[in-house]
Amino acid sequence: MAEEVKPARPPADPNSAKYKLEQIVRKHYREVQEAKERGEKIGWCASNFPQEIFQTLGIKVCYPENQAAAIAARGGGQRLCEIAESEGYSNDICAYARISLAYSKVKEAPEQDMPLPDFVLCCNNICNCMIKWYENLAKTLNIPMIFIDIPFNPDYTVSDAQVEYVKAQFLDAIRQLEEITGKKWSEERFREVMAISNRTSRAWLEATSYCRYKPSPLNGFDLLNHMAVAVCARGTVEAAEAFETLVEEYKKAVAEGSSTFRGEQKHRIMFEGIACWPHLRTTFTALKNRGINMVATIYADAFGFIYDDFDGLIRAYCNVPNAINLELARDRRIKIAKDTGAEGILVHVNRSCKLWSGFMNEMSRQIGETCEIPVTSFDGDQADPRNFSAAQYETRVQALAEIMEANKGGI
Repeated sequence: MAEEVKPARPPADPNSAKYKLEQIVRKHYREVQEAKERGEKIGWCASNFPQEIFQTLGIKVCYPENQAAAIAARGGGQRLCEIAESEGYSNDICAYARISLAYSKVKEAPEQDMPLPDFVLCCNNICNCMIKWYENLAKTLNIPMIFIDIPFNPDYTVSDAQVEYVKAQFLDAIRQLEEITGKKWSEERFREVMAISNRTSRAWLEATSYCRYKPSPLNGFDLLNHMAVAVCARGTVEAAEAFETLVEEYKKAVAEGSSTFRGEQKHRIMFEGIACWPHLRTTFTALKNRGINMVATIYADAFGFIYDDFDGLIRAYCNVPNAINLELARDRRIKIAKDTGAEGILVHVNRSCKLWSGFMNEMSRQIGETCEIPVTSFDGDQADPRNFSAAQYETRVQALAEIMEANKGGI
């Protein structure tokens, strides 16, 4: 019997946002590797470390979180996690950390390679696990660690005292990087980078806001893929232009009534938490089969930083989702849910992310009551596939769909 010949995929449109965004990610990894091969000092960087610092200095860095997510999405998460566990790391710690620590030992992964660092850049506005993760990288690789402490803020606004505290560390990080790399700071270049970063962030946040339309012109899971560029290339003109192209595509789709979500959009939900990367297809398919589109998530918007000046930049990094109190975090999510017309909330209780998942039960309860929409949750993990049950997920999504349908008078 002759083997079935599958039709070739049409060539990607080089003018499309998707193509441009994919090329930016490829270029990002390639440029870090090339810098390493030239003998330049390169770093590994936490996703919410102020990128304006190394962009201004012209230093190349890559992101262990992005790498871990890519490895997990391509099926390598469990292998790397088990390597870390064989070295004595508990399976209770973040799977991103386990994958990164394992990679620093084995030094290669077919799913996503990147060069080993000459220094690491860390801040704890994501979580305190970051500190120990990066300390271990620095110790095992015998390299310096540059750390910016951005404390959890119990208040609704960022105080002037906190700005001054973080600013002093920001300036010290610049001094340390100048000593390590031999590169010099330029105030003029810094202002350029801030302007580009704002341009990129505005375009990214405008793109995510198109979820408010009914029907939404995008499949919400698209944001999870595009978000990598908001993390790794926010200070580049290419990223700004790619996101502006994305906005134009969404604007056209709204006018035409088209969408990247294939099928009828019966229901609209907020997805709370980091994506379950090892089971991305499973989590998406269960929603799509029921006509459920994800139109709201704080996760994507978290990488849009808007500010007017240097102090505003500091305040922006003090205001990321995991560094703020429950009340402010709740109110931001309520606004997103109302702006997008979310009819329900699906919460990822992420074993890896203790801080995020720890207050999510109470927060989601308050959001659900305020917005008068149902809330359900499922157990999972951002990178370790062993902490997810497809059967449980399917049951929870089905229940959420039935409640949303009943609320519309369909049952």
